[in-house]
Amino acid sequence: MTTEEYSGSGDPRRSIELLWGTGPAPKRGPKPKFTVAGIVAVAVSLADGEGLPAVSMRRVAEQLGVTAMSLYTYVPSKAELLDVMVDTVSAEAVPAAFATSGWRDRLHEVARNNWELYRRHPWLLQVATTRPVLGPNVIAKYDFELRAFDGAGLSDVHTDMLLTLVLNYVAGAARAVVQADRAEARTGMTEEEWWSNYAPLLGEVLDPERWPTAARVGQAAGEEYGAGDPLRAYEFGLQRVLDGIAALL
Repeated sequence: MTTEEYSGSGDPRRSIELLWGTGPAPKRGPKPKFTVAGIVAVAVSLADGEGLPAVSMRRVAEQLGVTAMSLYTYVPSKAELLDVMVDTVSAEAVPAAFATSGWRDRLHEVARNNWELYRRHPWLLQVATTRPVLGPNVIAKYDFELRAFDGAGLSDVHTDMLLTLVLNYVAGAARAVVQADRAEARTGMTEEEWWSNYAPLLGEVLDPERWPTAARVGQAAGEEYGAGDPLRAYEFGLQRVLDGIAALL
């Protein structure tokens, strides 16, 4: 999955107003037909079902039964809409409290929350958030996740860096799973079917004496988990990341 959109690319003031609900009070007259939250819900549903490229002001307007021009009084462009979409779904990864104690178990919770968020909303992986969405839910998520390190004795800078390490790992692992899902959906062929077609042909050309390590390890991995086990790989990798943090501490 390639990055297709960038957060924070809309009008700064309008984005902040939409994210925090600080826009000017509505003028007197008929009650607005829509709400920003309702528009965002439609956009998120489109992204979940068809991917981020499916989201446009025109498509959202069609879902609502109006013209795109009718939406511009609520949201000025897709850029601001995208920021609010990201902030809205981020709330799903902010539980009331940690269910466990200790930095390692809490970080495991943080990882699981983000893994599940990406599985529900894979389009998040197509949004580059180097310039973060400065909304209340994104900030609440950041605050909650940082508190996983409470009592660990880390500096504030190390706390931020280690959280970034965990989140980057989860995003990379989730991206691999989403890519596999999309490959099956677009080709109509499962991983098992793909390997059953290609493995015999590879066996005809692969010289194990020339690439002994690849041949040996590849065979062992194939015998262990067939066409691949992304959930097992994710959990194994996460534990090694946590081991590294434990060594630092």
